[in-house]
Amino acid sequence: MADYYTHFSLILKLGNETEQAYALDLAHKASLVQQGSAAPDDFPKELVGVIEDWQFETVADGSGLLWLHSMNGGIDAVCQFIQHLLQKFDLAHSVSFEWSHDCSKPRVDAYGGGAAFITAKEIKTMSTAAWLNVQIA
Repeated sequence: MADYYTHFSLILKLGNETEQAYALDLAHKASLVQQGSAAPDDFPKELVGVIEDWQFETVADGSGLLWLHSMNGGIDAVCQFIQHLLQKFDLAHSVSFEWSHDCSKPRVDAYGGGAAFITAKEIKTMSTAAWLNVQIA
């Protein structure tokens, strides 16, 4: 039996510790909802649909930086989470990161990856598998 992984790791720069505290609280609430609790009334509606995909860790450093990382995926959820924070705090910068698909054993369908580019207005992603399909076509 093989184990499959999706790895990513990135630093998200927020404006201050208040914004960081909001992000940590939101991540904690998402974790509780994922474990079966009802979503609180103040939970952002645009994030409800990605709760099942919330497979990433959110770690703060105390200075407004968040480390978002995972070994188990959560690409759609982390993209939506980042965009929500960019919109809520009117952050004009973009966030980009890459991810990799990996496997504990050699499998022909187990490797690849992708990239995301996120602003307050849009999320663009691409996968290496989709890129290869375009090249083959």
